[in-house]
Amino acid sequence: MGTAAAPVHPVDEIPPLGRAFAAAAQHLAVMLATPITSVLLITHSLHLNDSTARALLSATLLCCGIGTLLQSGGRFGLGAGLPFVMLPGGAAVVLFIQIAQESSPATASGAVILTAAAGILLVPLAKRLVTRLPAVVLASMVVVIGVNLVKVAGGLIVAPGERATMSAVGLAAVTILATVLAHRFLPAGWRRLSVLLGMVAGSAVAAATGQFRLRPGSGLAQTPALFPFGTPHFDVLAAIPLLVFSIGSMAEATGQTVLNAKVVGKEIDTAVTVGRTIRGDAVTSLLSGVLGGPTMLTSGENIGLVRLTGVRSRYVTGLAGLLLAVAAFVAPIGRLVNSLPGPVVGGTAAIAFAMIIVAGIGMFEGVDLHGDGTVVTATAALAAGLLPILTPALYQGFPADARLLLGSGVTMAAVVGVVVHLLFALRRA
Repeated sequence: MGTAAAPVHPVDEIPPLGRAFAAAAQHLAVMLATPITSVLLITHSLHLNDSTARALLSATLLCCGIGTLLQSGGRFGLGAGLPFVMLPGGAAVVLFIQIAQESSPATASGAVILTAAAGILLVPLAKRLVTRLPAVVLASMVVVIGVNLVKVAGGLIVAPGERATMSAVGLAAVTILATVLAHRFLPAGWRRLSVLLGMVAGSAVAAATGQFRLRPGSGLAQTPALFPFGTPHFDVLAAIPLLVFSIGSMAEATGQTVLNAKVVGKEIDTAVTVGRTIRGDAVTSLLSGVLGGPTMLTSGENIGLVRLTGVRSRYVTGLAGLLLAVAAFVAPIGRLVNSLPGPVVGGTAAIAFAMIIVAGIGMFEGVDLHGDGTVVTATAALAAGLLPILTPALYQGFPADARLLLGSGVTMAAVVGVVVHLLFALRRA
């Protein structure tokens, strides 16, 4: 008698094509807003001309697609082999702009390339460190990641510094409500499309109320450009802020990798998998720097979507990456997605990102919170991580390098959490 084949883990399942496309479309819809918003921010801040802006948009979308394929595939030591997506880091985009404004765009591209090279070299060290992160610290980091992402989603509903309008809040509320109702009342198979259906409903209401207008444009194709800002200028001093940020992003990659594995129920070798995640980030960022784009990071944006829809296959996110890479060359797709009202995208993102907070809270179930050490560690880590997110001006009076480190919520949650944990561990010793 033949031996029965071992069951395939849901992460490694290849869904039927129709279902895979539908699920991939949801990931695509949720993740597209970030690269487009990032490129718009860079374009406006640096006053780039139309051709450079189009090349940068194409490059960023292409790198997001390639990075997502690497992280989902997990081949050749690149990527976690989990249902991940890759996007420009919010803080990394801001740092790219700062370096470009203070020095030059070519120096900013050089900083991205230097940081990516450093990331590749630091993988062995990162692999040794991440296995020593206590569970209580990881759980705190995941909660902070979720809160930070929800704040980003809120910024799409109401831009920072602007006054909230009833129409904007109403559109976001309609999008969220439609997502919840779809998940509650539709048959099980259709529930997997709840996020996409919520976005469609929000967009339909926006169109009916005159808040959806397709942006003009006649071009059909767009392509990236090699070194759009000229030959990169490698200035180590100018790159220091981005290098410091990259160290913090490794801690964030650790939390997101552990969270993703937990959400999809996949047993992983944490040190090896996190090392592959970081290496995939660095290689993709290296490509992005060559094409004039910002540092790329594995994103937690889709983790909430994976949990909400129940589709855990890495081939679905891989397909989303492929679609994104194709979209990089199709100008009308970018115009269409860029036309989506911010409140609709923000409402969709908010409900997906809030699931990350829920997942982080769930991670505390495996932590003994009866002892003073774990309670105080979690409290201190959350306080240090949430304060710079909820009060952005907290460290404005500090020097630039210190402000960069202290202002990263995830980094502070990791550093403070580990220090407090060690204090109590030494006392027990």
